[in-house]
Amino acid sequence: MDWVKIIHLLCVMGWMTSIFAVPRAMIYWKREWSRLGAFGPLGDLTVRLYRFSAGLAVIAAGTGLWLGWQWDFVPWVHLKIGLVALLALHYGWTGRLVMRARKGIFTESDMFLRIFNEVSVIGVIAILWVVVTKPF
Repeated sequence: MDWVKIIHLLCVMGWMTSIFAVPRAMIYWKREWSRLGAFGPLGDLTVRLYRFSAGLAVIAAGTGLWLGWQWDFVPWVHLKIGLVALLALHYGWTGRLVMRARKGIFTESDMFLRIFNEVSVIGVIAILWVVVTKPF
């Protein structure tokens, strides 16, 4: 079970990199698009980061569910799964923004993207709190 935990943590860290970096990168991608009028290197990097982390998210979810099963899905695991599901929705929304940006459609303001980015940080803090304190 220790190896499953290690794989879970590694994949979660990789997924978190994208969750935190992609909305911020979109701010700079939007500026690059305005300057170049086309898809540039920052856009390519952002799309690649998002796609790569999707695989890590799947592995993290799979190993997390396996660990939850090993712990008989005690109540705090249900809360963690719910919070992770919300974070996954946030990630999906980010993907929608990335796919629109590939077409040159940047409708969100820099302020929106900054706040959107911080929402994920609050979600991760909540998940970490549940895992560390195991409140019930």
